[in-house]
Amino acid sequence: MDSWVRFNVQSQAKERLFRAGQYACTFLGHMLQRNGASAELVARIKQLEAHLSLGRKLFRLGNSVDSLEAAKRAIHLSDIVLRFCITVSHLNRVMYFACDNILWAGRSGLVRHVDQDKWGQRSFRYYLFALIMNLSRDAYELKLLMEHETCGKRQKSALVVERGDEDREAVHGSMRELMLRLQIQLRLLCHVLRSNPPLLLDIVKNACDIFIPLDKLGLYRTNAGFVGLCGLTSSVLSILTILHPWLKLKP
Repeated sequence: MDSWVRFNVQSQAKERLFRAGQYACTFLGHMLQRNGASAELVARIKQLEAHLSLGRKLFRLGNSVDSLEAAKRAIHLSDIVLRFCITVSHLNRVMYFACDNILWAGRSGLVRHVDQDKWGQRSFRYYLFALIMNLSRDAYELKLLMEHETCGKRQKSALVVERGDEDREAVHGSMRELMLRLQIQLRLLCHVLRSNPPLLLDIVKNACDIFIPLDKLGLYRTNAGFVGLCGLTSSVLSILTILHPWLKLKP
């Protein structure tokens, strides 16, 4: 089991490197095409992108099993919200990887007559649902941390509210109070994120990733350059969590 875990971690690292290269090619190809580069150069970049995409699919063979095991572990979490979000996310990833494996089999020639468009759309739908669950989990974790931080600073918050009340009486309106409350919440949000790098990285990574299926499914059209930049950013952040495990959000 330990050997499989080490092998899986190495496969994940290689897959993330291939993913970073793939989306770097997507971004580069868009910029070259936009700046009037030769059609031959753009075609080579796109060909390299296709090879990297096919290669990283190879490293993801068997990831459905890992996601299923992660879903089984998440069922036993005591927090019902975390249990729901994490379990549903992993189950969607199971289906996403299964569709991805079928796409790999079709593109590699092992299985004939695979409808690439149909299975591609299915995989991106499962991917989108998983990311929605991940962002919901991030929002819930952020809410808990902000509430905990607020409870830990009740006296300080009381002083701030009193000062806000004085300002409200001075301006005879609710706008000043609203601005003060928003300012307090914004400062609290920045403090919580700065104090919890794993949560911050996970939010940024999921926020970047969600534009990929949104674009592929036609729900929110952007362009290849933006999709490539988002994919490259999230890939670099994923590599950081592999190099420094303490940056990975737990559980």
